[in-house]
Amino acid sequence: MRAGDLLRQIDRRLLPLLADAVARFAQRPVRPQLLGAVVLLSVSAVLVTAVWAADHGRVTGVRTMDDVVRVGVAEGESIPDYLQAVRSELAAMSNDDTSSGPVTGTYALVTLTDYLPPQRLAAVLSGVSVVEVYTRVPLRRTPTQVVRMPAFGLPADVLTGMDQVAERKSREARDYRRRAAELGRAAELDLWTAYDAAARVATAEAEAYRAHCACVYAAVVQGSPAALRTLAGQVEIRAVDPAPEVRRLDRAVFLPPLPEYDQVVPTGAAALTSAGLPPGMSDAPAAGPGSTGRPPVPYATPGAVETSTG
Repeated sequence: MRAGDLLRQIDRRLLPLLADAVARFAQRPVRPQLLGAVVLLSVSAVLVTAVWAADHGRVTGVRTMDDVVRVGVAEGESIPDYLQAVRSELAAMSNDDTSSGPVTGTYALVTLTDYLPPQRLAAVLSGVSVVEVYTRVPLRRTPTQVVRMPAFGLPADVLTGMDQVAERKSREARDYRRRAAELGRAAELDLWTAYDAAARVATAEAEAYRAHCACVYAAVVQGSPAALRTLAGQVEIRAVDPAPEVRRLDRAVFLPPLPEYDQVVPTGAAALTSAGLPPGMSDAPAAGPGSTGRPPVPYATPGAVETSTG
């Protein structure tokens, strides 16, 4: 973990505890020396952690990619803790905070309580500028791909993006069926079964997107602190995670939890690269010299992200 990410996690965990402690101290007589010692110890812990993280990155020789910002909740982390932390962070923002720009406002990751259809987004996300949305077809007990769509105009951009994804999923389904037929049931049964299952999932996804499904579960928006706080009060909104440190979307990775996750994000649910795409994800390759003719089956985890051009 890079130093910036680590400090962000420390802020979210430590600041609510410090605020609670200060509130308790305010209710009873406290010696100034004791309060000063508490503050000194807290600041020292943060500085030591930052130095350790920076040194650790240099010693191991691993690129920390300090200019990439990760926003959201990572795999293995507690969702209740995350929700409490972002509420505290949002409440603590100054109304004068325009870190991402004086006109556009602060970037924020908005997660929804449930999957919504495109037609409801304009009303639910009113008062802020929507940049992109995250969608997934919520098939029962079946991991499906997360798709990130540009969404500057609602609902038109999302409707267009869903139509494009539907066409792509239909092509995937046809390709998987063709490859399963070429194999035949007699040879490599496990691989045939995988292709057949992938074709079924891709077909279901195509049908859902073509019908403009209730599949949107998160969005990246920009707005003033006041607008973000108002948005957080909507009944459809699960969390508004302000990210004033984000200056460029191409250097940010957003990790919104799925609506069905309510305790801990499962391992593998946020397998993203720094560019926002998971390792190994690509269109099915055509068979050719040196090729096995076996496209990856893209339904290994619910965190797999495609980018729709909208």
